[in-house]
Amino acid sequence: MSNYRPGGFHFSLPLVIKNLMIINGLVWLIQMTLLHRYGYDMNDHFALHYWGSSAFRPYQFITHFFMHSTSNPWHLIMNMLILWISGATLENHWGPKRFLVFYLICGLGAALCYMGVLTYENITLTKYANAFLHDPTYSNFVALDNKFSLSDGSTSLSGLKDVLSHDPNNDAAIGIAKVYVQQYVHQYSNTVVVGASGAIYGILFAFGYLFPNNIVFYSFFFPVKAKFFAGFMIISEIWAGIQNAPDDNVAHFAHLGGVLFAYLLIKAWNRTHRKDFS
Repeated sequence: MSNYRPGGFHFSLPLVIKNLMIINGLVWLIQMTLLHRYGYDMNDHFALHYWGSSAFRPYQFITHFFMHSTSNPWHLIMNMLILWISGATLENHWGPKRFLVFYLICGLGAALCYMGVLTYENITLTKYANAFLHDPTYSNFVALDNKFSLSDGSTSLSGLKDVLSHDPNNDAAIGIAKVYVQQYVHQYSNTVVVGASGAIYGILFAFGYLFPNNIVFYSFFFPVKAKFFAGFMIISEIWAGIQNAPDDNVAHFAHLGGVLFAYLLIKAWNRTHRKDFS
């Protein structure tokens, strides 16, 4: 192993992390300016779209790293904070080149994993939607709603379900339900992913795995060992991904994909006996 012995929390900004923070911050400001001044949403072209969408472009696998939510600045702030807290030790240990390679591979791996999840979900949705569209019965509509939470507490859709339940041959209700299902399928296939979170969670895992007893200051106040900090964050993602709450628009499986690729990459580098990754 390397003789490098990192300290606890510190305020240094290694080269790659500093540049990543600057780039992400500048892109976010450009996003906000274009959206609020000119009504142009950069997500339309640079967020990662589902491959089945007409808006998908291969370059989005890279550009989505630098896009963040324009409605929630904490998305960017938390990503950059975790990158700094967890990544500074890794970059100082590995050097900038290897750290950047690790970051990019984790981010790309996260995107590929989430694309697989989206593919499964879209295939399943199409199956349930076609079952209803070809046989628009109340039971088929309820099966689709139960699987994908179409109504999500919507009063109008609850009323539509009541109508279909009591009058299954109501042509007007069936027509409305069909249009809604078709729109929902189209909207779902245009799901987008933004942010560096997949790469960030890969960095977080590597930090906890390689430097488990390092102390970090969670929320700047509470000293926590890296293994507990990383473990808590990752377990929270697993739980949230399993729960799959209807109003949760966070790509939890992308985060976990970053963790998976981080683990595989560290293991691969270990097998080549390059345990210091230098």
